[in-house]
Amino acid sequence: MSHDQPLAGYRIGITSSRRSDELASLLQRQGAVVESAPALMTLSCAQDVLLRDATRACIKRPPDLLIANTGVGMQGWFEAATQWGLGAKLVESLVDCEILARGPKAVGAVRGAGLRESWVSVNENLDDILVHLRGRDLTAKRIVLQQHGTSSAAVVAAFERQGAEVTVVAAYRCLPAADQAPMFRLVDLVAEREVDAVVFTVAAAVKVFMDVAAAAGRKQEVMDAFRGHVIAACVGPVTAEAFGHWGIPVIQPVRARLGALAREIVQQLPARRHGTRINVGGRQLVLSGTDVALDGVAVRLTPATHAVLKALAREPGRIISRRDLLSELPSGYAASEHAVEAAVARLRTAVGADLVRTVVKRGYRLAVQRPA
Repeated sequence: MSHDQPLAGYRIGITSSRRSDELASLLQRQGAVVESAPALMTLSCAQDVLLRDATRACIKRPPDLLIANTGVGMQGWFEAATQWGLGAKLVESLVDCEILARGPKAVGAVRGAGLRESWVSVNENLDDILVHLRGRDLTAKRIVLQQHGTSSAAVVAAFERQGAEVTVVAAYRCLPAADQAPMFRLVDLVAEREVDAVVFTVAAAVKVFMDVAAAAGRKQEVMDAFRGHVIAACVGPVTAEAFGHWGIPVIQPVRARLGALAREIVQQLPARRHGTRINVGGRQLVLSGTDVALDGVAVRLTPATHAVLKALAREPGRIISRRDLLSELPSGYAASEHAVEAAVARLRTAVGADLVRTVVKRGYRLAVQRPA
């Protein structure tokens, strides 16, 4: 492995279609060989009669709330409305409504149209928005939900249970790629352990990949590979959650960005192959993928405890705040610092209380003077 090209000798599959060239370039610059197998194709809905009707309905009866889900979706909607000669009227209908954005890209699209968001999800997911609105009386409130490529039926149902009237706008749709041959090839490469990682940037791609694996009669082989040699790399928690059904471990960056994902792969792939070795309190701690050993003895950790250890080991000896550790916990764990404290307690039980130090009012660190 070269320091200039840390991924030299590694083979990585990517399943994205949108921005696939950018992702491939990020990995290739680090020395990786990339196998491209788009799982999905994105269809514009500019000619969609339903979208046009929903736009006209929004203009006629301006909504009380707008949920801006994605940047590309909001931009696509505004562009389609402009093509129909309805762009200015659409923006005008949204001026006085409460705009909830799922993340910074949606914020950018909203502001680009001359509008202003009222609230932004910290974790960049729809669950945050559902929680934000859960205690509100939505009776007779008109909500426009910009849909993110695939069905948002469960979200719509949740708002309707609170009494809201929901209109869904879909500026684009994601469908399985027309050419499935590259996907079947990637499934074979995973089953035969001929790739080191596969990158997923949307949850729908995970389903397509596993469906193809089942159709090829290699689903169990693929699942075994992902639980062992091959890393499933996900851009964020929504995509990672799609693997939870199969009990497949994943890696993901703290921030759901392609650059951050590429950096996480650069760090994790060599560590998975060679292991990260740290001298902690005079003892040898080795992290290799999801495996952990202390003085040569395997240590069994829960996903949350492993996530905490991985964060502390990223820069051995550096103090990591409870807030930062909370962001490292897998989805599904309690979103409070108590969950971090519980994970740290279990980690100390597993590796020894003296190896994880508490720094009062600041956080935790591994008991090392400097990186090994």
